[in-house]
Amino acid sequence: MKILKLSAIAALACVFSVSVEADESTQKRELKNNMMVKTNIVPGKVDNLADMFTEGMFYGRLRTNYFKWDWKNDDTATTGNKDNEAFGLGGSLLYKSATYNGMSAMAGFYFTSSPIRSLREDEADIKYVKAGKDTFSRYQISTTGVWEYAVLAEANIQYEISKTKVIAGRQIFESFLTKSNDTKMIPNTFEAVVLETKELSKTRIRGAYITAQKLRDHTTFHDVITFKDESGNSWANNDDSAVHKGLSYQNFVTAGEDVNHELIVIDLRNKSIKNLKIDVTYGSVPGVVSSMTGELNYKIALPGGYSLTPGARYMKQFDNGGGAVGGATLKGSLALDKTPTSNLGYKDRFTLDSSLWMARLVLKKGALKAQVAYSAVEDAADIVAPWRGFPTGGYTRAMAQYNWYANTKTTAAEVHYDFDKAGLVPGFSTLFRYAMQNFDEAKQLAGVQADSNILHVDLRENFGNGLYAKIRVGLVSADSRVSGIEKDSYNEYRFELNYLF
Repeated sequence: MKILKLSAIAALACVFSVSVEADESTQKRELKNNMMVKTNIVPGKVDNLADMFTEGMFYGRLRTNYFKWDWKNDDTATTGNKDNEAFGLGGSLLYKSATYNGMSAMAGFYFTSSPIRSLREDEADIKYVKAGKDTFSRYQISTTGVWEYAVLAEANIQYEISKTKVIAGRQIFESFLTKSNDTKMIPNTFEAVVLETKELSKTRIRGAYITAQKLRDHTTFHDVITFKDESGNSWANNDDSAVHKGLSYQNFVTAGEDVNHELIVIDLRNKSIKNLKIDVTYGSVPGVVSSMTGELNYKIALPGGYSLTPGARYMKQFDNGGGAVGGATLKGSLALDKTPTSNLGYKDRFTLDSSLWMARLVLKKGALKAQVAYSAVEDAADIVAPWRGFPTGGYTRAMAQYNWYANTKTTAAEVHYDFDKAGLVPGFSTLFRYAMQNFDEAKQLAGVQADSNILHVDLRENFGNGLYAKIRVGLVSADSRVSGIEKDSYNEYRFELNYLF
């Protein structure tokens, strides 16, 4: 059976092996190492409205993803775990107009399907699917039984004057809190108005007013923070893996609060001081929770062409009313609708006040990048950030891990090596990451996982002319829970092919 499955994947992979004449230097877009798209060629400026659209450009992408999740203990009766796999085949077609009097427009249409029955779980088992869940919509399957969907995830207009621009509509907004996280089939996007200005020297200031979010496995845009909908469906509204489950539709109603929310993000980046990068981000879901984050990175030149960059990030989270509704833990076990006999290891049941700090050292030279990092969360509330930005991202977060629960401490090391840049293997690069996560055992009663060590490996190949492949492996060795149950150890395998045209 495994041979048949691998043969099916290989056969579909051939779809992407398209011969094209274009030279690599003329590619409109390319994939970065994290498989997010970098656009190299955009439409120019025109002097009439008709040419604004006729001189626009199309961007295409075909992609396929395969996921295999192998639990050490998949006894569903005792752990709730079940080995699972998923396969996605799809792509996207984007159009960007030319610019007329500072105005332009763009739209992005995305599609995903799970066409091979043997490479997906039964409908009754989709709740067990982990990383591969973003190849389909659990909500759609649970309500209609359909395994494929299409969505207009991007559709916006932009106006630019001097060094300032405004973008309104459905869009990708990459910030400390919000990211496209486009590593599956369809990116995470937002309905928003974004203002960006670079009028001040060596400074970028942005403000985003976000009214709705579309997670990667959703067919529609939804609330930015509310978990579940009026019917209690767990796959409606914001069901991100890092969502605060206590901030549910019913709990907001019970508390007499609004179930519709907005997300405000304001950030500043300054490089006025040589070799120093300063980032400040304010984020807020009014009436629920807010945060202020500062980050410094200073690059130091070393002998032999090396550079060393110390970096530090501090995030302070403020409770603006959400704690009284959802409680201190992301698992929702201290929320209004629960009746715990204790605070389940948390110091204060009804608060979201908390903080997180982290530091790193990054060593670079040519094809080599090596990093060590540490992060620690205050023993208060969990950090609320279900917008795919990952608070510990770039420091201690490993693949598929969430290490911003209260009183969690993580130490991580990683090495990136670009064999292509070193002149050794054309198009090939690697990443090795090892993380040691120290969770608070007292909070396992609330659902926090056991201490674990993670080895994460990425193998990437750029074949040229728009064709890319990536293999990812995550090996997680975790302690048993305090109860004695082995629940958190697993091996995860991913394979991805992309073709840009």
